[in-house]
Amino acid sequence: MTRWAEHSAQPVILLLDEVDALIGDTLISVLRQLRAGYDKRPAHFPLTIILCGVRDVRDYRIRSSQSQEIITGGSAFNIKAVSLRLGDFTQPEVERLLLQHTAETGQVFEPEALATVWHLTQGQPWLVNALAYETTFTMREGRDRSRPITAEMVQEAKENLIQRRETHLDQLTDKLREPRVRRVIAPMLQGYELERAVSEDDMRYVTDLGLIRPTAFGPQIANPIYGEIIPRELTFVTQLNFESTFQSAWYTRADGRLDLSRLLTAFQQFFREHSESWIERFDYKEAGPQLLLQAFLQRIVNGGGRVEREYGLGRKRTDLLVLWPTATPNAEGKTTVQRGVIELKVLHKSLEATLAEGLAQTWEYADRCGAEEAHLVIFDRTPAKPWEERIFRRDESCQGRPITVWGM
Repeated sequence: MTRWAEHSAQPVILLLDEVDALIGDTLISVLRQLRAGYDKRPAHFPLTIILCGVRDVRDYRIRSSQSQEIITGGSAFNIKAVSLRLGDFTQPEVERLLLQHTAETGQVFEPEALATVWHLTQGQPWLVNALAYETTFTMREGRDRSRPITAEMVQEAKENLIQRRETHLDQLTDKLREPRVRRVIAPMLQGYELERAVSEDDMRYVTDLGLIRPTAFGPQIANPIYGEIIPRELTFVTQLNFESTFQSAWYTRADGRLDLSRLLTAFQQFFREHSESWIERFDYKEAGPQLLLQAFLQRIVNGGGRVEREYGLGRKRTDLLVLWPTATPNAEGKTTVQRGVIELKVLHKSLEATLAEGLAQTWEYADRCGAEEAHLVIFDRTPAKPWEERIFRRDESCQGRPITVWGM
Protein backbone atom coordinates (compact mmCIF):
# COMPACT_ATOMS: atom_id res chain seq x y z
CA MET A 1 0.00 0.00 0.00
CA THR A 2 2.92 2.31 0.66
CA ARG A 3 4.33 1.76 -2.85
CA TRP A 4 0.88 2.22 -4.34
CA ALA A 5 0.40 5.55 -2.55
CA GLU A 6 3.89 6.74 -3.57
CA HIS A 7 3.21 5.99 -7.27
CA SER A 8 -0.27 7.53 -7.33
CA ALA A 9 -0.65 11.13 -8.46
CA GLN A 10 -3.81 11.41 -6.38
CA PRO A 11 -4.51 10.44 -2.75
CA VAL A 12 -5.61 6.78 -2.53
CA ILE A 13 -8.93 5.68 -1.09
CA LEU A 14 -9.06 1.93 -0.37
CA LEU A 15 -12.17 -0.19 0.25
CA LEU A 16 -11.66 -3.62 1.82
CA ASP A 17 -14.81 -5.68 1.35
CA GLU A 18 -15.78 -8.59 3.62
CA VAL A 19 -12.87 -7.77 5.91
CA ASP A 20 -14.66 -9.48 8.80
CA ALA A 21 -14.27 -12.79 6.94
CA LEU A 22 -10.64 -12.75 8.14
CA ILE A 23 -10.08 -14.48 11.45
CA GLY A 24 -7.50 -14.81 14.20
CA ASP A 25 -3.94 -13.60 13.72
CA THR A 26 -4.57 -12.72 10.06
CA LEU A 27 -7.18 -10.14 10.98
CA ILE A 28 -5.04 -8.83 13.84
CA SER A 29 -2.16 -8.36 11.42
CA VAL A 30 -4.28 -6.48 8.89
CA LEU A 31 -5.77 -4.14 11.47
CA ARG A 32 -2.38 -3.38 13.02
CA GLN A 33 -0.80 -2.66 9.63
CA LEU A 34 -3.61 -0.22 8.87
CA ARG A 35 -2.97 1.55 12.14
CA ALA A 36 0.79 1.56 11.57
CA GLY A 37 0.35 3.43 8.27
CA TYR A 38 -1.89 6.13 9.71
CA ASP A 39 0.80 8.81 10.18
CA LYS A 40 2.20 8.22 6.64
CA ARG A 41 -0.90 9.48 4.89
CA PRO A 42 -1.42 10.59 2.15
CA ALA A 43 2.01 10.51 0.48
CA HIS A 44 3.02 7.03 1.68
CA PHE A 45 -0.27 5.36 2.67
CA PRO A 46 -3.93 5.46 1.60
CA LEU A 47 -5.64 8.64 2.73
CA THR A 48 -8.85 6.86 3.69
CA ILE A 49 -9.61 3.17 4.22
CA ILE A 50 -13.15 1.81 4.39
CA LEU A 51 -13.67 -1.59 6.02
CA CYS A 52 -16.85 -3.21 4.68
CA GLY A 53 -18.55 -6.14 6.38
CA VAL A 54 -21.68 -7.31 8.15
CA ARG A 55 -20.29 -6.34 11.55
CA ASP A 56 -18.82 -3.29 13.17
CA VAL A 57 -15.18 -3.46 14.23
CA ARG A 58 -16.36 -3.31 17.83
CA ASP A 59 -18.07 -6.69 17.34
CA TYR A 60 -14.97 -8.57 16.15
CA ARG A 61 -14.01 -11.33 18.54
CA ILE A 62 -10.47 -12.36 17.65
CA ARG A 63 -8.64 -15.26 19.20
CA SER A 64 -4.89 -15.06 18.85
CA SER A 65 -3.43 -18.43 17.86
CA GLN A 66 -0.28 -17.63 19.81
CA SER A 67 -1.79 -16.67 23.16
CA GLN A 68 -5.21 -18.33 22.71
CA GLU A 69 -6.79 -15.22 24.20
CA ILE A 70 -9.79 -13.25 23.00
CA ILE A 71 -8.73 -9.81 21.78
CA THR A 72 -11.53 -7.24 21.80
CA GLY A 73 -9.63 -3.99 22.06
CA GLY A 74 -6.21 -2.39 22.09
CA SER A 75 -4.13 -1.01 19.25
CA ALA A 76 -5.51 -3.39 16.63
CA PHE A 77 -8.95 -1.85 17.06
CA ASN A 78 -7.93 1.76 17.62
CA ILE A 79 -8.30 2.61 13.94
CA LYS A 80 -11.95 3.57 13.54
CA ALA A 81 -13.01 7.14 12.89
CA VAL A 82 -16.72 6.49 12.33
CA SER A 83 -19.13 3.61 11.72
CA LEU A 84 -21.72 3.89 8.99
CA ARG A 85 -24.52 1.39 8.42
CA LEU A 86 -26.23 0.91 5.08
CA GLY A 87 -29.87 1.04 6.11
CA ASP A 88 -32.86 -0.55 4.46
CA PHE A 89 -34.79 1.12 1.64
CA THR A 90 -37.99 2.94 2.48
CA GLN A 91 -41.19 1.87 0.74
CA PRO A 92 -41.08 4.82 -1.72
CA GLU A 93 -37.45 3.95 -2.52
CA VAL A 94 -38.39 0.32 -3.22
CA GLU A 95 -41.12 1.45 -5.59
CA ARG A 96 -38.85 3.95 -7.36
CA LEU A 97 -36.22 1.25 -7.87
CA LEU A 98 -38.71 -1.22 -9.37
CA LEU A 99 -40.29 1.44 -11.56
CA GLN A 100 -36.88 2.09 -13.14
CA HIS A 101 -37.32 -1.34 -14.72
CA THR A 102 -40.71 -0.27 -16.06
CA ALA A 103 -39.23 2.93 -17.49
CA GLU A 104 -36.49 1.02 -19.31
CA THR A 105 -38.45 -2.00 -20.55
CA GLY A 106 -42.13 -1.07 -20.42
CA GLN A 107 -42.88 -4.05 -18.18
CA VAL A 108 -45.11 -2.99 -15.29
CA PHE A 109 -45.32 -4.15 -11.70
CA GLU A 110 -48.91 -4.48 -10.60
CA PRO A 111 -49.68 -2.44 -7.45
CA GLU A 112 -50.14 -5.68 -5.47
CA ALA A 113 -46.70 -6.84 -6.65
CA LEU A 114 -45.06 -3.62 -5.44
CA ALA A 115 -46.79 -3.99 -2.09
CA THR A 116 -45.74 -7.65 -1.84
CA VAL A 117 -42.07 -6.86 -2.50
CA TRP A 118 -42.15 -4.28 0.27
CA HIS A 119 -44.01 -6.55 2.68
CA LEU A 120 -41.68 -9.52 2.18
CA THR A 121 -38.42 -7.56 2.33
CA GLN A 122 -39.19 -4.50 4.48
CA GLY A 123 -36.65 -2.76 2.22
CA GLN A 124 -33.66 -5.07 2.84
CA PRO A 125 -31.52 -4.10 -0.20
CA TRP A 126 -30.29 -7.55 -1.19
CA LEU A 127 -33.75 -9.08 -0.91
CA VAL A 128 -35.39 -6.29 -2.92
CA ASN A 129 -32.93 -6.68 -5.78
CA ALA A 130 -33.02 -10.48 -5.62
CA LEU A 131 -36.82 -10.62 -5.87
CA ALA A 132 -36.82 -8.08 -8.70
CA TYR A 133 -34.16 -9.97 -10.67
CA GLU A 134 -35.87 -13.32 -10.09
CA THR A 135 -39.24 -12.08 -11.36
CA THR A 136 -37.96 -10.11 -14.36
CA PHE A 137 -34.96 -12.10 -15.63
CA THR A 138 -34.92 -15.62 -14.14
CA MET A 139 -38.57 -16.70 -14.21
CA ARG A 140 -39.71 -17.56 -17.74
CA GLU A 141 -43.01 -15.70 -17.61
CA GLY A 142 -41.25 -12.61 -16.27
CA ARG A 143 -38.90 -12.44 -19.25
CA ASP A 144 -41.91 -11.65 -21.46
CA ARG A 145 -41.95 -7.85 -21.17
CA SER A 146 -45.58 -7.71 -22.29
CA ARG A 147 -46.64 -9.56 -19.13
CA PRO A 148 -47.00 -7.59 -15.89
CA ILE A 149 -45.25 -8.72 -12.72
CA THR A 150 -47.92 -9.98 -10.31
CA ALA A 151 -47.98 -10.58 -6.56
CA GLU A 152 -48.17 -14.33 -7.23
CA MET A 153 -44.93 -14.14 -9.22
CA VAL A 154 -43.23 -12.31 -6.36
CA GLN A 155 -44.34 -15.03 -3.92
CA GLU A 156 -43.01 -17.70 -6.29
CA ALA A 157 -39.71 -15.80 -6.59
CA LYS A 158 -39.42 -15.72 -2.79
CA GLU A 159 -39.87 -19.47 -2.61
CA ASN A 160 -37.27 -19.97 -5.37
CA LEU A 161 -34.69 -17.93 -3.46
CA ILE A 162 -35.29 -19.85 -0.25
CA GLN A 163 -35.15 -23.28 -1.89
CA ARG A 164 -31.93 -22.45 -3.76
CA ARG A 165 -30.35 -21.31 -0.48
CA GLU A 166 -28.79 -18.28 -2.13
CA THR A 167 -25.44 -17.20 -0.67
CA HIS A 168 -26.88 -14.27 1.26
CA LEU A 169 -29.56 -16.45 2.84
CA ASP A 170 -27.12 -19.29 3.51
CA GLN A 171 -24.78 -16.90 5.35
CA LEU A 172 -27.75 -15.64 7.32
CA THR A 173 -28.63 -19.12 8.56
CA ASP A 174 -25.01 -19.76 9.48
CA LYS A 175 -25.24 -16.86 11.94
CA LEU A 176 -28.08 -18.63 13.75
CA ARG A 177 -25.56 -21.04 15.25
CA GLU A 178 -23.72 -18.28 17.12
CA PRO A 179 -24.54 -18.19 20.87
CA ARG A 180 -25.08 -14.42 20.84
CA VAL A 181 -27.63 -14.76 18.06
CA ARG A 182 -29.35 -17.74 19.64
CA ARG A 183 -29.83 -15.89 22.94
CA VAL A 184 -31.90 -13.27 21.10
CA ILE A 185 -33.68 -15.32 18.42
CA ALA A 186 -34.79 -18.26 20.61
CA PRO A 187 -37.06 -16.13 22.86
CA MET A 188 -38.51 -14.45 19.75
CA LEU A 189 -39.49 -17.82 18.28
CA GLN A 190 -41.28 -18.60 21.55
CA GLY A 191 -42.76 -15.14 22.05
CA TYR A 192 -41.09 -14.84 25.45
CA GLU A 193 -39.33 -11.92 27.04
CA LEU A 194 -35.53 -11.76 26.77
CA GLU A 195 -33.64 -13.61 29.44
CA ARG A 196 -31.14 -11.86 31.70
CA ALA A 197 -28.30 -13.57 29.83
CA VAL A 198 -29.01 -11.33 26.83
CA SER A 199 -26.86 -8.21 26.95
CA GLU A 200 -27.19 -4.90 25.17
CA ASP A 201 -24.17 -5.96 23.11
CA ASP A 202 -26.04 -9.08 21.95
CA MET A 203 -29.04 -7.02 20.85
CA ARG A 204 -26.86 -4.50 19.02
CA TYR A 205 -24.93 -7.29 17.32
CA VAL A 206 -28.05 -9.11 16.06
CA THR A 207 -29.51 -5.79 14.91
CA ASP A 208 -26.31 -4.92 13.01
CA LEU A 209 -26.47 -8.33 11.32
CA GLY A 210 -29.87 -7.29 10.02
CA LEU A 211 -31.69 -10.21 11.66
CA ILE A 212 -33.97 -8.03 13.80
CA ARG A 213 -35.32 -4.50 13.65
CA PRO A 214 -36.82 -2.23 16.29
CA THR A 215 -40.55 -1.52 16.05
CA ALA A 216 -43.17 0.24 18.14
CA PHE A 217 -44.02 -3.20 19.58
CA GLY A 218 -40.42 -4.08 20.43
CA PRO A 219 -37.74 -5.94 18.45
CA GLN A 220 -39.08 -8.15 15.65
CA ILE A 221 -37.57 -10.39 12.97
CA ALA A 222 -36.34 -7.99 10.28
CA ASN A 223 -38.71 -9.08 7.50
CA PRO A 224 -41.13 -11.90 6.59
CA ILE A 225 -38.55 -13.66 4.37
CA TYR A 226 -36.11 -13.94 7.28
CA GLY A 227 -39.05 -14.93 9.47
CA GLU A 228 -39.74 -17.86 7.16
CA ILE A 229 -36.11 -18.84 6.60
CA ILE A 230 -35.23 -19.07 10.31
CA PRO A 231 -37.65 -21.88 11.31
CA ARG A 232 -37.20 -23.65 7.97
CA GLU A 233 -33.44 -23.74 8.28
CA LEU A 234 -33.50 -24.74 11.93
CA THR A 235 -35.70 -27.74 11.05
CA PHE A 236 -34.32 -28.65 7.61
CA VAL A 237 -33.47 -32.27 8.44
CA THR A 238 -36.76 -32.71 10.29
CA GLN A 239 -38.65 -31.57 7.20
CA LEU A 240 -36.88 -34.20 5.10
CA ASN A 241 -37.89 -36.87 7.61
CA PHE A 242 -41.52 -35.71 7.50
CA GLU A 243 -41.55 -35.77 3.71
CA SER A 244 -40.52 -39.42 3.70
CA THR A 245 -43.12 -40.29 6.36
CA PHE A 246 -46.24 -38.33 5.37
CA GLN A 247 -47.56 -38.18 1.83
CA SER A 248 -49.21 -34.98 0.59
CA ALA A 249 -52.59 -36.41 -0.42
CA TRP A 250 -53.81 -37.37 3.05
CA TYR A 251 -54.43 -33.82 4.29
CA THR A 252 -56.59 -32.68 1.36
CA ARG A 253 -60.33 -33.29 1.05
CA ALA A 254 -62.11 -34.68 -2.00
CA ASP A 255 -62.98 -31.12 -3.10
CA GLY A 256 -59.30 -30.11 -2.99
CA ARG A 257 -59.59 -28.01 0.16
CA LEU A 258 -57.11 -28.35 3.01
CA ASP A 259 -58.25 -30.40 6.02
CA LEU A 260 -56.55 -28.50 8.84
CA SER A 261 -58.28 -30.49 11.57
CA ARG A 262 -57.00 -33.75 10.12
CA LEU A 263 -53.54 -32.27 9.82
CA LEU A 264 -53.47 -31.16 13.46
CA THR A 265 -54.91 -34.48 14.63
CA ALA A 266 -52.03 -36.29 12.93
CA PHE A 267 -49.49 -33.88 14.42
CA GLN A 268 -50.99 -34.24 17.89
CA GLN A 269 -50.50 -38.02 17.76
CA PHE A 270 -47.01 -37.64 16.34
CA PHE A 271 -46.11 -35.09 19.04
CA ARG A 272 -47.26 -37.45 21.77
CA GLU A 273 -45.20 -40.35 20.43
CA HIS A 274 -42.03 -38.67 19.23
CA SER A 275 -41.68 -35.06 20.42
CA GLU A 276 -39.14 -35.68 23.18
CA SER A 277 -36.63 -37.46 20.95
CA TRP A 278 -37.13 -35.10 17.98
CA ILE A 279 -36.87 -31.88 19.97
CA GLU A 280 -33.54 -33.07 21.42
CA ARG A 281 -32.11 -32.90 17.89
CA PHE A 282 -32.76 -29.16 17.58
CA ASP A 283 -30.13 -26.52 18.28
CA TYR A 284 -32.95 -24.29 19.55
CA LYS A 285 -34.49 -26.74 22.02
CA GLU A 286 -36.21 -23.89 23.89
CA ALA A 287 -38.48 -23.34 20.87
CA GLY A 288 -38.67 -27.04 20.02
CA PRO A 289 -42.48 -27.52 20.03
CA GLN A 290 -43.10 -24.44 17.86
CA LEU A 291 -40.33 -25.45 15.44
CA LEU A 292 -41.56 -29.04 15.24
CA LEU A 293 -45.08 -28.00 14.25
CA GLN A 294 -43.75 -25.53 11.68
CA ALA A 295 -41.61 -28.29 10.18
CA PHE A 296 -44.71 -30.47 10.01
CA LEU A 297 -46.67 -27.69 8.28
CA GLN A 298 -43.89 -27.28 5.72
CA ARG A 299 -45.56 -30.17 3.88
CA ILE A 300 -48.30 -27.64 3.06
CA VAL A 301 -45.79 -25.32 1.40
CA ASN A 302 -44.34 -28.18 -0.60
CA GLY A 303 -47.86 -29.08 -1.71
CA GLY A 304 -48.57 -25.66 -3.18
CA GLY A 305 -49.78 -23.73 -0.15
CA ARG A 306 -48.06 -21.14 2.01
CA VAL A 307 -47.50 -20.49 5.71
CA GLU A 308 -46.98 -16.93 6.94
CA ARG A 309 -45.49 -16.47 10.39
CA GLU A 310 -45.59 -13.71 12.98
CA TYR A 311 -43.55 -13.81 16.18
CA GLY A 312 -41.55 -11.47 18.34
CA LEU A 313 -40.46 -10.63 21.86
CA GLY A 314 -43.17 -10.39 24.48
CA ARG A 315 -46.01 -11.62 22.24
CA LYS A 316 -46.38 -14.85 24.27
CA ARG A 317 -47.47 -16.72 21.15
CA THR A 318 -46.57 -17.57 17.57
CA ASP A 319 -49.09 -16.72 14.83
CA LEU A 320 -49.32 -18.94 11.75
CA LEU A 321 -51.51 -18.10 8.74
CA VAL A 322 -52.05 -21.08 6.43
CA LEU A 323 -52.93 -20.19 2.82
CA TRP A 324 -54.14 -22.92 0.46
CA PRO A 325 -55.27 -22.37 -3.18
CA THR A 326 -58.63 -23.99 -3.86
CA ALA A 327 -60.01 -25.43 -7.09
CA THR A 328 -63.02 -23.11 -7.02
CA PRO A 329 -62.50 -19.78 -8.88
CA ASN A 330 -64.18 -16.58 -7.75
CA ALA A 331 -66.57 -14.42 -9.79
CA GLU A 332 -63.62 -12.87 -11.65
CA GLY A 333 -62.24 -16.28 -12.59
CA LYS A 334 -59.25 -16.00 -10.24
CA THR A 335 -58.10 -18.75 -7.88
CA THR A 336 -59.56 -18.44 -4.40
CA VAL A 337 -57.44 -19.02 -1.32
CA GLN A 338 -58.45 -20.90 1.80
CA ARG A 339 -57.23 -19.11 4.92
CA GLY A 340 -56.75 -20.72 8.32
CA VAL A 341 -55.11 -19.45 11.49
CA ILE A 342 -53.07 -21.57 13.93
CA GLU A 343 -52.06 -19.85 17.17
CA LEU A 344 -49.24 -21.47 19.20
CA LYS A 345 -48.91 -20.89 22.93
CA VAL A 346 -46.97 -22.49 25.77
CA LEU A 347 -48.81 -23.13 29.02
CA HIS A 348 -47.33 -20.56 31.40
CA LYS A 349 -50.23 -20.04 33.85
CA SER A 350 -53.17 -22.25 34.65
CA LEU A 351 -54.83 -23.95 31.70
CA GLU A 352 -57.96 -21.81 31.99
CA ALA A 353 -55.96 -18.56 32.15
CA THR A 354 -53.83 -19.59 29.16
CA LEU A 355 -56.96 -20.68 27.31
CA ALA A 356 -58.75 -17.37 27.92
CA GLU A 357 -55.75 -15.36 26.78
CA GLY A 358 -55.14 -17.62 23.79
CA LEU A 359 -58.75 -17.51 22.57
CA ALA A 360 -58.73 -13.71 22.58
CA GLN A 361 -55.41 -13.62 20.71
CA THR A 362 -56.56 -16.22 18.19
CA TRP A 363 -59.79 -14.31 17.53
CA GLU A 364 -57.88 -11.06 17.02
CA TYR A 365 -55.41 -12.64 14.57
CA ALA A 366 -58.11 -14.54 12.65
CA ASP A 367 -60.24 -11.39 12.40
CA ARG A 368 -57.29 -9.37 11.12
CA CYS A 369 -56.38 -12.01 8.52
CA GLY A 370 -59.94 -12.73 7.40
CA ALA A 371 -59.46 -16.43 8.17
CA GLU A 372 -62.23 -18.96 7.60
CA GLU A 373 -61.18 -21.20 10.49
CA ALA A 374 -59.09 -20.81 13.61
CA HIS A 375 -57.11 -23.21 15.81
CA LEU A 376 -55.32 -22.67 19.12
CA VAL A 377 -52.49 -25.07 20.04
CA ILE A 378 -51.35 -25.09 23.69
CA PHE A 379 -48.07 -26.85 24.48
CA ASP A 380 -47.79 -28.08 28.06
CA ARG A 381 -44.11 -28.53 28.93
CA THR A 382 -44.66 -29.35 32.61
CA PRO A 383 -42.05 -32.01 33.52
CA ALA A 384 -43.35 -35.52 34.23
CA LYS A 385 -46.97 -34.56 33.52
CA PRO A 386 -48.91 -37.54 32.06
CA TRP A 387 -49.79 -37.30 28.37
CA GLU A 388 -53.41 -38.11 29.22
CA GLU A 389 -53.59 -34.69 30.91
CA ARG A 390 -51.75 -32.85 28.14
CA ILE A 391 -53.59 -34.22 25.12
CA PHE A 392 -57.09 -32.90 24.44
CA ARG A 393 -59.30 -31.26 21.83
CA ARG A 394 -61.99 -28.71 22.63
CA ASP A 395 -64.45 -26.78 20.52
CA GLU A 396 -64.50 -23.25 21.94
CA SER A 397 -65.58 -19.85 20.63
CA CYS A 398 -64.68 -16.19 21.06
CA GLN A 399 -66.99 -13.34 20.04
CA GLY A 400 -69.04 -15.75 17.97
CA ARG A 401 -66.12 -17.30 16.08
CA PRO A 402 -65.58 -21.07 16.52
CA ILE A 403 -62.03 -21.91 17.63
CA THR A 404 -60.69 -25.46 17.97
CA VAL A 405 -58.27 -25.86 20.89
CA TRP A 406 -55.59 -28.55 20.81
CA GLY A 407 -53.66 -29.56 23.92
CA MET A 408 -50.23 -31.13 23.49
